[in-house]
Parts: sequence; C-alpha cells; structure tokens
Amino acid sequence: MLLKCGQPLPLLRHTDVPPRVIENFILTGYRFPNYSLKDCLLSAFRPTNETGNFWTHFLPVFVFSYYFVDVFGWEGAPHGDSPFFYPFWNYFIGVFCLLMASSMAHLLNSMSLVVREVCFFVDYGTISAYTVGSSLAYYYYIHPQAGIVETGRHNRSDLKHEPTEAVTSSYAIPEFSVFFENLYIPSACIVAIICVLSCCNTRQRWRKHRYVIRTLVFLLPFLVSSTPVFYRLLTRSPYSSTSSSFAASSSTSTFFYRHCFWLVVSAVFNISKVPERLAPGRFDIWGHSHQWFHCCTFLSILDELHMIKSEVRAILLSPTLLLPPSTLSRLPGPTVISTYGVMLLLQTTIISIIVWFSWRANCIYGPQRDQLAKENPKKHMKCH
Repeated sequence: MLLKCGQPLPLLRHTDVPPRVIENFILTGYRFPNYSLKDCLLSAFRPTNETGNFWTHFLPVFVFSYYFVDVFGWEGAPHGDSPFFYPFWNYFIGVFCLLMASSMAHLLNSMSLVVREVCFFVDYGTISAYTVGSSLAYYYYIHPQAGIVETGRHNRSDLKHEPTEAVTSSYAIPEFSVFFENLYIPSACIVAIICVLSCCNTRQRWRKHRYVIRTLVFLLPFLVSSTPVFYRLLTRSPYSSTSSSFAASSSTSTFFYRHCFWLVVSAVFNISKVPERLAPGRFDIWGHSHQWFHCCTFLSILDELHMIKSEVRAILLSPTLLLPPSTLSRLPGPTVISTYGVMLLLQTTIISIIVWFSWRANCIYGPQRDQLAKENPKKHMKCH
C-alpha cells in the first residue's frame, strides 16, 4: 500500500528494522533505514528515538558559542585573530565539530546502513579532534612552560628586586619539562588516532561490548590531555597569592572537578543503559540514556570552557612574567603551525581512517542497502 504524498514515513518497532539499527532496550520509534535527506531533516521535528539525541547536541552549539565569545570582550584582551587566541580558536573548532557531527549523525543515520556507519565514524573522529583541541588549550593556557609567559609591562631586569622565593620557586618541576615540551602534543595526537581506530572497529568487530569499549577508550585521551591540569593542581600556583591573576585562576580546580564529575556520570549512562534497561519501551522517545549521556558530556565541556577561560583571564591580568626567569621556557608562543597546523594534520589522518572504514562498511552493508531499496520501491515512486 503506497503512502500518500507528503505524509511522514511511519515509525517502526525493533522487530521491523535491520538488526544493525536496533539499540538495546529501545523498542519503538525507529525510522526506516532508507530515508531521503529531506525525510531525515524533517524528522528532527517529530518524535522518534533519535529526536532527543539530535537536539541535545545541536542546541548546545549555540550555548557554547555564547560563552566562548565572551572572552573577546574582556578588558585587556588582544584582538580575536591574534596569536594569543590561536589555541582558543582550535578548542572552539574541536567542540563545534564534535557537537555538530554528533547531532548530524543522529539526524542523518537512517538514510542507509552505509550512511549510518559513515555518520558515526565521523562522530568518533570529531571526538578525537576535540581532545586534541583541548590539549592545545591546556598546553598554552594551563601548562606553566608553554610559551605565553610575558604580558607586557615588566621584563627580566624588573625581577631583580623580587624576593628570592619568587626566583627560586619550586613551581616548575624540571623532570616534566621534557614531556611537556616534546611529547605532550604528539602523545595527544597519537592517542586520538588510536581512539578513532578503536571506536570505528567497534562498529565492525567487538560489537558485544561496544559501549564499554568506546567509553573506556576515551579515558586514555582524557588522562593524557589533562596532564597539564594535574600538574597545576599538584604544584604551586605561578601567581602571587595577592595578585588578581591568582584570584582569577583559583576557580580552575572547581571547574576541573566538575568537568570530571560530568564525564563520570555520562560514562555511567552510556554503559548502564539506564533508565531504558529498567523499563524497556517506556523511554524510547524521550529520556533514554543516550540523551542523558549527551547532556552530561555537554555540561562537562561547558565546565572545561569555564576552566580555560579562568586561566586565560589570569594570564591577561598578569603584569609580570608568568614564571621566574630561571624557569622560563625555550618554547615560542602559539603559532599557526603549532596550533592550526597540528589540527590540520590530525584531521587529515582521521579523514583517511574514516575513508578506509567507510569503504569496508560499503563492502559489508552495500548489498543489504541495495536489497532494502528493491524491497521498498515505493519511496522512489512518484506520487499520483
């Protein structure tokens, strides 16, 4: 029986869609896996089991952007296109791509089984790119030897009369300088690539434990990326306790702990599949675990943004060198190559990985896609 022209396609039960599309404990609300692009876009405004997944990452794009641009209006902040903000813009690119790719993956994944795979490959790729964007921001704004060490009015000679304690501060730990200066960013990039490979593999292998693997895999980039923050929390502040910079950076620990809390909660939702596990069918459209996972991950990103902003403010308020002269870094400040160049190289590598897995997905699911098209020709027939 042909559908009337203009009517939305019916939503299906889990028994009526290919096994590859079924989500654990979600029984209804499935879209047919041969939607057109127009059908997918319109489905954002009707209740399906992906509607909430789309909006819980699409709307946060605007919330994040609102809090992000606030920095450029601060007193004393350089122009938005100055090298000082290169890491900050790379962080924005990482978060923006993550939120947009995730929302689009949930919106467009019913076009075909192959498109579904590609959508989530891209999603995993942007998550990894986001972790490197965070690493760049941590490196240049939180790591104490990252090159942004002078903000203007004083120089080395001005510090000759500073107390001996300031010059011999134990804040900088020489043993860590080799890692931070030479290995930190490369390590973040390598770990990000490992994460993309692992998560993409869970869609073609390791399916039984895919949610656990995907969650645990991203624990590694968190640990590597957060090294500057751990360093900062375990050592003395580079700022005088009476300075406005110290006051501005004092909230870093609070935001970081909240960032970690929301990440843990999101992981619990992603692995446990609560609440739909407790009442299969009841949370098919609204309130299932993936929507809560999205909400918690965004709250973690928002606290991370506030943490980075507090460190940016501290640097901008610092009238002297960030570190004593005896521990100044040999590194330059942020450059196009060290920020945008790193992200471009990473993205190129990730795209290559996605293309490879997409080709494999087409080999696996292409015949099923063609069979579904033959069994459901009505979608391609002209309405009379």
